Amino acid sequence: MKRYRKIMFFCSVASLLILSSVSPAFAKKSKAGADQYWPAGPEIVSASGIVVEADTGTILYEKNSLQAHYPASITKILTTLLAVENSSMDEVVTFSYDSVHKTEGSGIARDVDEQMTMEQCLYGVMLASSNECAYAVAEHVAGGSIDVFVQMMNERAVQIGCQNTHFTNCNGLPDEQHYTSAYDMALIAMEAYKNETFRIICGTKTYTIPFTNKHTDEETYLQNHHQMLYPYRTRKYLYDYCIGGKTGYTIAANNTLVTYAEKDGMTLICVVMNAPSGHYDDTRALFDFCFDNFKQVSAEENETSYAKKKPEDKGALGSYEPFVALDPASKIILPITAEFKDVESKVEYDKKDADVLGSIYYTYADRAVGKADITATNARVDTFEFQEEKDTEVPLENEKNGNEGEKAETKKAVQVDISFVFMILFGILGAAAAIFLIWKFIDNFYNIKRKLRIGNRSKSPYKTIKRNKKWKSHRKWFK
Repeated sequence: MKRYRKIMFFCSVASLLILSSVSPAFAKKSKAGADQYWPAGPEIVSASGIVVEADTGTILYEKNSLQAHYPASITKILTTLLAVENSSMDEVVTFSYDSVHKTEGSGIARDVDEQMTMEQCLYGVMLASSNECAYAVAEHVAGGSIDVFVQMMNERAVQIGCQNTHFTNCNGLPDEQHYTSAYDMALIAMEAYKNETFRIICGTKTYTIPFTNKHTDEETYLQNHHQMLYPYRTRKYLYDYCIGGKTGYTIAANNTLVTYAEKDGMTLICVVMNAPSGHYDDTRALFDFCFDNFKQVSAEENETSYAKKKPEDKGALGSYEPFVALDPASKIILPITAEFKDVESKVEYDKKDADVLGSIYYTYADRAVGKADITATNARVDTFEFQEEKDTEVPLENEKNGNEGEKAETKKAVQVDISFVFMILFGILGAAAAIFLIWKFIDNFYNIKRKLRIGNRSKSPYKTIKRNKKWKSHRKWFK
């Protein structure tokens, strides 16, 4: 029984020593214990809506965001994205018969065989919501086939992450099989906003198309139909923080609206769908709510569990520079009442990107609020002055054509930081010594305790009497 208790105690001490030596970088941040409150948001008249932060993808508000609806002309966001990804802005687009005569609704009155640059066409698509421009762009990108372009749209939507979306045309004209959800539309809008050319086009208030081969006597003046960005019909809906977007309307779809807004470094995307009216009012109310109730927090500046912010000064041994670091652009979105310490996090390692070793994913109130990528710093271990770096020549294998004289690939020998090795050895020796002393103490505990107990007992009077008798006998002898 005593031996069993010794073994258990020894294992416990060893476990504590090992755990205390493990870096907190591998520990998962636990719940802060504070109430994780998420603001509810206002009521809107639109059948569905969503607000997403553009950089992190954090959903700040949603209402029936997974329900499928007809998108109308906000379809043109994906049309424009595919065009800027698959063509140059100076390419010449020729309007076919179908692009002019098989489209209806909004347009800018183009003629058959009229020619414009891709850039001019896309301004017509995004600012004036021109259906014939969207059709001509789709034909040009897909080599003359609308069906091929529609297939490209659906494939790109799946790649973005859409799960409740299907397109049948490039401009959003009514079709029972042409639908999407507010959530999927937010994903498309967020993906499009990553493209600089798209951002410039959708945020432009006015644009002038110069003379063409069919319009030789006048220019075509375009105005952005999004009334939170430009007073197309009224100044009533102008919004100071609006930086772009796209409108949509058909009888079947009602009003649809995608809007980008930026304030205090935070960019939001709002999508409202199937709104009989009040789509601008809904969008403004949602933006005001989100800007007032949420904040952007730097993960790189606040994270202490997974990365060191500054090199540690180690005196004569040099400075320690971390081999990994967090992306300085990493942000998370939190309610204004929350603190970074309240956020939960976990690390996932992903080798798909050579520059990104892994990512820290943050959640708050059971919602994803952002991530921080872990990147390599390319730091090198400092060497002592007496260490000499030697280049190891590794010859490359000659090509099959027999060419000689190829340069050999040079690889530098890896230098080992001796001080770091010594620190590890001293740490191991110190831990071993501590464990040995504790073990010896436990092994001799009962003997030490018995000796101490015996030493504290009162002396026997019998021994004293016996010594006195011996002393008296000795005195008699000497006398």
